[in-house]
Amino acid sequence: MHPIDTADVQRRIDALVGQDLYVHMEMTTGAYTAHHDTTKHPAANFITNAVVRYELGSISGAGPYRVGLKLEKGWIYTEGLTHYDAAEEERLLMSGHDSSGKLVVSLQFSREPF
Repeated sequence: MHPIDTADVQRRIDALVGQDLYVHMEMTTGAYTAHHDTTKHPAANFITNAVVRYELGSISGAGPYRVGLKLEKGWIYTEGLTHYDAAEEERLLMSGHDSSGKLVVSLQFSREPF
């Protein structure tokens, strides 16, 4: 994973417009480790291999970044993204990491299931 290059990510978002894609999206505020620190409020979400098609998408912000994707009947929105897989051309893999390098959020799209 590399720090996000907004121009490259936008190019990849644009290249996937109008296609049926599998989405993987997750977020955690420490739900997996809340038993180590009971002062943290555990929260998480997770979706994988749902098929979506977006008609418009963009990345914005000064870092961490946010990605919004307009679906026919709704939106997908992820905030806190910091890294992406620059070597992966067939899929768009993005993630957000905290100051200690731990995964906080991910948003990934592929023509094939994860």
